[in-house]
Amino acid sequence: MKDIALFIALMFVLAACSGPKKDAQMQVQQVDVASPVVRPVTVSTNYPATLIANRTVDIVGRVNGTLESMNYTPGSYVKAGQVLFTIESRNYRDAVAQAQANLANAKSNQAYAESHYKAMAEALKSDAVGKMEVEQAHSDMLTAQAEVRSAAAALQTAQTQLSYCTVRAPFDGHIAVNEYSVGTYIPGEGAPVKLTTIYDDHQMIPIFSVDDSKAAAQVLANMADRSIDYSAVPLSFAEPLTHDYTVKIDYLAPNVDTSTGTLTLQGVIDNPYRELRAGMYLTVKLPLASVPDAVLVKDAAIGTDQLGKYLYVVNDSNRVVYTPVSVGELIDDSLRIVTKGITPDQRYITRAIMKVRDGMPVKPVLTK
Repeated sequence: MKDIALFIALMFVLAACSGPKKDAQMQVQQVDVASPVVRPVTVSTNYPATLIANRTVDIVGRVNGTLESMNYTPGSYVKAGQVLFTIESRNYRDAVAQAQANLANAKSNQAYAESHYKAMAEALKSDAVGKMEVEQAHSDMLTAQAEVRSAAAALQTAQTQLSYCTVRAPFDGHIAVNEYSVGTYIPGEGAPVKLTTIYDDHQMIPIFSVDDSKAAAQVLANMADRSIDYSAVPLSFAEPLTHDYTVKIDYLAPNVDTSTGTLTLQGVIDNPYRELRAGMYLTVKLPLASVPDAVLVKDAAIGTDQLGKYLYVVNDSNRVVYTPVSVGELIDDSLRIVTKGITPDQRYITRAIMKVRDGMPVKPVLTK
């Protein structure tokens, strides 16, 4: 019995001595760590923009008359030459018929006057008529010729007015809602009356402004020395679209607006799928500078507190070190530029940063 009691007591002593050490080893947490990536990047800034169509034209009525028909669906895509509206044309058809009759009469008078003048000129050779009579015949011929020209011009005007009764699309594009309903009287002869608007949207133009003087100066310098390619600048839209788009920046205001301190830019976006419409809002991710050796860390690994941004770095003793950092742009949607606070040879905790604390011993596992 003494031996058994002694053995039990000894086991308690050993358990008391080895237990805390075993618990301490079990408390060392395994964490994923990575080293910063160093590579060249292009730093960009997002700017809000608005889309306008390549061309926008108001379709107008230029004659007087009742609107007889509307031959399109508002919002639809129409083709160049397509009939959009017809306006009552009876008076203009009558005017064309009258002008044609006047021209025919003027041509008949011209033919007679020219024949008469030739006859008088022949008769003058034999002194059958006087010189004054020949001059009068010549004058009558010139008058008849002028009347033909005037009648032809009047006919052309009448025909043009008649053509205005059929309103056609000047180019392919999307068309807006009609301003007037069928049956409405259109007083367009005195001043054109807007009927609708058509948008040439095979290409779209985003317009935006760089409102930071430093950034504006950088863009001007980039454009001048062609150090950054602005032929395919990424875009994102307020509403998700089926296709991705880029813009070619093709216009830079010649100077910074002194009243607003902004630099206006615009570009061209091909719109082959007709998804883009005038008035849409989007964001232009404008490249501003190239950084040859940017230090990049996973954006999800960066924490934020009252002091700002921070990383948890694992030192050579495998202990967590709270490390304040200064950060820059987000790259490729997951990496963040760190401008100050960490070096490429250090290791930082990539996830579960809420489970660690400054000074805590950890077991680091290197990940990519």
